[in-house]
Amino acid sequence: MHRYQWMAGVVAGLLGMAGAARAEAPRVELRAVAELGFLDVLAHSLREGSDGTIFRFPEDGGQDNLYTFVRLSAELSLRGRHTVVFLVQPLDIQTQVVLRRDVTIDGLTFPENTPLDVRYAFPFYRASYLYDLLGDPERELSVGASLQLRNATFVFTSADGTLRRANRDVGPVPLLKVRVRWPLSRNWWVGLEADGSYAPTAIINGDDDSATEGALLDASLRGGVRITDSVEAFLNLRYLGGGARGTSDDNGEEFGDGFTSNWLSTATVSLGIQYRLPAPD
Repeated sequence: MHRYQWMAGVVAGLLGMAGAARAEAPRVELRAVAELGFLDVLAHSLREGSDGTIFRFPEDGGQDNLYTFVRLSAELSLRGRHTVVFLVQPLDIQTQVVLRRDVTIDGLTFPENTPLDVRYAFPFYRASYLYDLLGDPERELSVGASLQLRNATFVFTSADGTLRRANRDVGPVPLLKVRVRWPLSRNWWVGLEADGSYAPTAIINGDDDSATEGALLDASLRGGVRITDSVEAFLNLRYLGGGARGTSDDNGEEFGDGFTSNWLSTATVSLGIQYRLPAPD
């Protein structure tokens, strides 16, 4: 009997601690997060037009350097469990190369030895909702969903301006989301975050072609330290990759048959800072 009473006391104590933690969580909290670092293109290929060349950006397009990485987000938490996140992710890589082979893009051939200006822009905007299963101000295990808006621009231009192909695309991308944060001590913590999806049908991508497919994975691992009650700093390692393949009947392009295959794989290293605004009274 005493054993059961002891176990019941432990359970009651744990529940009481969890309830106290939830009570300490502010009803409304606003956080601003910024990251700055570098991005490395691990692999990247693009094919425009069903008879087009598979253009490999690191080898053919000069994407073999490191590029500046910036990410900004704002978070609004309600009652310690519900969080809404709005994120802005710029990504605009511009390079200049001399082609080592003939390259065909949307029916236009850029001959070998052509000096070429290449722009690959794929910025996106993302809104997310998370629900924290723990409800603890120091520990987080949240699940939810995101809606991302892609805003892609691909431009290939000969240096003399006589040859050019450009492609633009805007569309929604729904994602599943998970986020974890766990304290190592009073001030140090580790966390992970991931948004991802795979769309084997054209419904998600907004096209009528059933062969259209798309995928995206944005996953990060970070470690941070609390500097003050309002400021935290962290180091973040991130994989960002994905793409799409299919034929669009709504591309509005003057050239080509609408077929696109675009796959990107990158890694980033960044330093981040989070500022917690004072909670309203």
